Amino acid sequence: MVTKPLTARELGQLTAGLRRLTRNLWWSWDQEAQEIFHDLSPRGWQNLYHNAVAILAELSDYELRMRLQEPGLAERVRRVLQNFDAYLADTDTWGNRHAASLKKNPVAYFSAEFSFHETLPIAAGGLGVLAGDHAKASSDLDLPFIGVSLFYREGYFQQLINHENWQTESYTRLDPENLPIEPVLDESGKPIVCTVRIAASTVLFQAWRVNVGRVPVYLLDANRPENEAHIRDLTLRVYGGDHATRIMQEVLLGVGGVRLLRTLGIKPSTFHMNEGHAAFLTLELIREKMAAGDTFQKAGAATRQQCIFTTHTPVEAGHDRFPSDLMNYVGMKFHQHLRLTPDQLMDLGRVRPGDTSELFCMTVLALKYSRAANGVSDLHGQVSRTMWMELFGKTDPDDVPIGHITNGIHLAGWMKGVVRRTWKQKFHEVYPDKPESAWLKELNTSEFWLKMADPLTISDEELWSLRYRLRRELIEFTRRRLLLQGQRFSQGDFITFDAFLNPDALTIGFARRFATYKRAPLIFDQFENVVALVRDLKRPIQFLFSGKAHPRDDAGKVFIQKIIHLSNYSDLKGHVVFIENYDIHVARQMVGGCDIWLNNPRRPLEASGTSGMKTIPHGGLNLSILDGWWREAYDGSNGFAIGDDSHAADLEEQDRQDSENLYHMLTTEVIPEFFERDADGIPRGWLKRIRRAWVTMAAQFSTDRMVREYTDKYYKQTD
Repeated sequence: MVTKPLTARELGQLTAGLRRLTRNLWWSWDQEAQEIFHDLSPRGWQNLYHNAVAILAELSDYELRMRLQEPGLAERVRRVLQNFDAYLADTDTWGNRHAASLKKNPVAYFSAEFSFHETLPIAAGGLGVLAGDHAKASSDLDLPFIGVSLFYREGYFQQLINHENWQTESYTRLDPENLPIEPVLDESGKPIVCTVRIAASTVLFQAWRVNVGRVPVYLLDANRPENEAHIRDLTLRVYGGDHATRIMQEVLLGVGGVRLLRTLGIKPSTFHMNEGHAAFLTLELIREKMAAGDTFQKAGAATRQQCIFTTHTPVEAGHDRFPSDLMNYVGMKFHQHLRLTPDQLMDLGRVRPGDTSELFCMTVLALKYSRAANGVSDLHGQVSRTMWMELFGKTDPDDVPIGHITNGIHLAGWMKGVVRRTWKQKFHEVYPDKPESAWLKELNTSEFWLKMADPLTISDEELWSLRYRLRRELIEFTRRRLLLQGQRFSQGDFITFDAFLNPDALTIGFARRFATYKRAPLIFDQFENVVALVRDLKRPIQFLFSGKAHPRDDAGKVFIQKIIHLSNYSDLKGHVVFIENYDIHVARQMVGGCDIWLNNPRRPLEASGTSGMKTIPHGGLNLSILDGWWREAYDGSNGFAIGDDSHAADLEEQDRQDSENLYHMLTTEVIPEFFERDADGIPRGWLKRIRRAWVTMAAQFSTDRMVREYTDKYYKQTD
């Protein structure tokens, strides 16, 4: 049967629809949409960071129209576009039912970084990942929500490892035309340009809009020809430059972000500061009110009712602090507009006003002018209350008004394709009468995961088969990456490329920022014992590492160097791998394929952590210190804990105990349970633990739950 050719009008509608779709990151968590872009250019999809915009740029309009004549492709595109439009038009949403009061005056969420997808590398780590997932969940829930950040035209660095196994950094210019962003224009089609005074300069900036489903995120850009070169470079790199660059970036984010929203006619009901980088927005809100006739005290009290603050940093050194000379130089207009002396301005960021030896702290400013503040896990809330007791004039941490909302992840966005397809298929088998679009909502419910954990939904054999497929995909991905990294195996080496890593081995993954408190090489404190473990041919194990150290963090780079050295020049060769240039794509491969997700921070310095949450829907298990989110999640049967709910005060003793506890847990529980197989070769006890993890954690540690909690607890509370 010959398929009827599409008309020119039909082709035009489909090509226009596809181009519109590429400019909305909804495609990054829709499997069918991604498969279409992959099929249009498989090699381009692989080499262009899975960038839908770049894929269509590779195809001429003529080629795209001809490809759409392929049998079935046009129907797939039509179905995806219909699903996309239905998603945007849906009114039966949680937001309409529970947050309709915010429709006119939405939440404005300020964050120095947002991480949505490997296509747009403008984030350094977990703070940005959390912000991106917050935006995606807000879109799914239809919460009135607007993001504000900066457009870093060189993004975060590309990691290169030199011949001494030392991390070096390079930067690549991002081309807006090939990114899922669009300029913010006025009615005449010209970029909207706003200004903010920073030091002696009037800084002009424009903005780019990222469409994240229903949610817009605005990225401020100082790269304007009217600005001096050093001003244009304010938005060059994520957390780039020195203290002067950092404070200027934060003025642009906080003050400039408010001014952009005013220019766009947006009147937020709540300004949510995600970490202290955006705290200068409070001074701009006070300035507005004083310009309308309020006193500083009255304006400050009113501003406090508009703002909430989330802190992510339990480490004193992690809070931005600036000396008075820098504050006076960069914030000279603050004095004038707020009618404050330089010392009075400094006092806004001091725990002890009048103490001229104390620096200006952005977190202190944010806490003083927020009606509510929270940490990002239960333990982190406790740590934060203790940390800021003096600021609030309290002697008992329980009296400090800092709560907590534990972080989560955007489940659909973090699932690998095979897993997303699996759960979608299982959903339709379990709920045959529900519409196709319902699965995305059900995915975030405890009932969904209770159904998925039922052996009648997915048998042990099918689950173990899925785990094997994911482990195989990770190993083959790693082999390809090692070739790209330039790793070569000498002739006659017992490790050949095609046999590198073992699909039957217990695969343990560690991937995150290489901050020293995360102690990436901790397991190798037991070096001789670990060598003995990996030589056990009956119970093979292997370790995969990935992550970046901050360009100025030499101690973190030493950790990377140590792990790479062990992978190349020790008895662990062939059993330890370091994957260079960590990004969201590498993370997705690792959380999907690893059997164990290892996390061993120096407690209580892990505010929350979210990487371990991402392994759960893939059937991976956590092995972690009881810090951050894992302290709340672990129930004794849904993963593995390193040590108990305590830690030694002495750092050396803490490291020693944790290293011993980690090795003990590996050898007494993790390895034996993984390799304990029945007559059919199935590790029934291991799979039971996976099912328990789904039931107890998948929905509970999602951003769907997290955003609903923020809404009910903070966003709707304005009195």
